[in-house]
Amino acid sequence: MSTRPLRLISWNVNGVRAALRKGFNAFVAETQPDVLCLQETRAEPAQVQGLELPADFQQFWNPAQKRGYSGTAIFTRIPPVNVTRGMGVEAHDAEGRIITAEFEDFYLVNCYTPNSQRGLTRLDYRLEWDRAFLHYLKKLEKRKPVLFCGDINVAHTEIDLARPKDNVRNHGFTIEERTGFSRIIEAGFVDTFRLFEKGGGHYTWWSQMNNARARNVGWRIDYWVCSATLVPRIRRSWILKEVMGSDHCPVGLEME
Repeated sequence: MSTRPLRLISWNVNGVRAALRKGFNAFVAETQPDVLCLQETRAEPAQVQGLELPADFQQFWNPAQKRGYSGTAIFTRIPPVNVTRGMGVEAHDAEGRIITAEFEDFYLVNCYTPNSQRGLTRLDYRLEWDRAFLHYLKKLEKRKPVLFCGDINVAHTEIDLARPKDNVRNHGFTIEERTGFSRIIEAGFVDTFRLFEKGGGHYTWWSQMNNARARNVGWRIDYWVCSATLVPRIRRSWILKEVMGSDHCPVGLEME
């Protein structure tokens, strides 16, 4: 058994079938994660052809009821104690946005938070989701520490996007969404990337227009967040900005 830290990677793949055509298998082989969490899979397992995972990986999927939309998955070489899909709230569980793996000493929650959409047409629903999600995290945390990851669809502070002044009332940077993430932090959870990097210029999503990625005009909206009690175990939290294949790049975490 390797003595290296546990390596976990989260990635909004913007369609797992598209990602497979853009080097996904090579990425897994190169990075060798112990746990890989995907968001926006847009597929049911039976629709996915050509996925090559190490033989010891187990696959857990939570596709949306609407085909070709949303969805999450966890691939893990560490057998979980239990896996659940959704938050147990009917109003929030049809879109396949939450899948939770319970391990021996922590919960891992893979999350694809709803986008409030252009014109903020889904902002009210998003705020309901944020409240329900925090309640879910705190409920789990009563039993054991929680680690959650995913596309949280919010740039928390001004240094988390390239052009904050231009985006004040845009989806993903409204005061309401930012406050929702702040409430998670105030409830005792820790944005692990900020344990290691205090500055700006680090992003995980770029518009596919205007050559935004090449110019690094982006947003940091993908996170690894943990219960405060897990902080002493965190060894590294980083952004794999060089990895292509989606409009998001993966984010990684290593922990003892």
